[in-house]
Amino acid sequence: MSLRALYDVPAPAKLNLFLHVIGRRSDGYHLLQSAFVLIDWADRLHFERRDDGRLQRHDLGPALPADDLCLRAARALQQASGTALGADISVDKQLPWGAGLGGGSSDAASTLLALNRLWGLHWPRQRLAAIGLALGADVPFFVGGQHAFVEGIGERLTPLALPAMQFAVVKPPPAVATRDIFSHPMLRRDSKPVILAGSLEEAGCGQAVTAPAAWWQGAGEAFGANDLQPVAEAACPEVAQAAAWLRKRFGNSRMTGSGSAVFSRVGMEASPMATFPAEELPAGWVGRMCRSLDRHPLVDWSSG
Repeated sequence: MSLRALYDVPAPAKLNLFLHVIGRRSDGYHLLQSAFVLIDWADRLHFERRDDGRLQRHDLGPALPADDLCLRAARALQQASGTALGADISVDKQLPWGAGLGGGSSDAASTLLALNRLWGLHWPRQRLAAIGLALGADVPFFVGGQHAFVEGIGERLTPLALPAMQFAVVKPPPAVATRDIFSHPMLRRDSKPVILAGSLEEAGCGQAVTAPAAWWQGAGEAFGANDLQPVAEAACPEVAQAAAWLRKRFGNSRMTGSGSAVFSRVGMEASPMATFPAEELPAGWVGRMCRSLDRHPLVDWSSG
């Protein structure tokens, strides 16, 4: 019996344990290296199949742009597959905007994975990721289904084995425009490339590479940096304030993505769940304690 609907589909956020800009292509795209970690802060999406081919989005929370990444992902998959089916897509937006948490890209990835199932396409993950890359550099990571060492413009993924972690994540009110950060003359673009030993051999066998402990021990100054953070702090002083707020309470802090969200690593697998000091948050800030995910909740919704 064919599926008619999928409800409460999660679209989890990500954190960048580090983010290095190691160069720039002739077309202007920046070459990056980063370690992406899935966390349990997520949007929720609902999908109902339509037989008339129409694609419609319904906002259950804050209003989204008229042609957001969910609709663009649905339209791209519909056109690529040639299906006559459509969908009603309802979005319960829980992740903050302009945070560097990958919320829009995650919504797009969950849309591709959910419609792949709802429409009975049974496409492999690699084929969905190719569509995702045309939508945004982070989309293939969320389609991939696990923590990853990310290279290029976001299209080269090496699965990472990481221990369970928990993080305090804070988002001050301003949003940071990614385009403005990458175009800023102050941005460092010559970080030394990281060499992930064994990545080609192990990833080629479908095995996750064990990440160096320095990447996750003390998510602040233990390894590397977020090369975008100085530019973001100069453009948005609240990013620096959030970093200082977290560092005072947890001893480390780092911006994720292009900001403005900042996080602290506060525990590992054996640690009891820490309590987030929400009562101390400045007015208008949002924050919560998050756990890392072993894998994306929808990882089994497409073949490898």
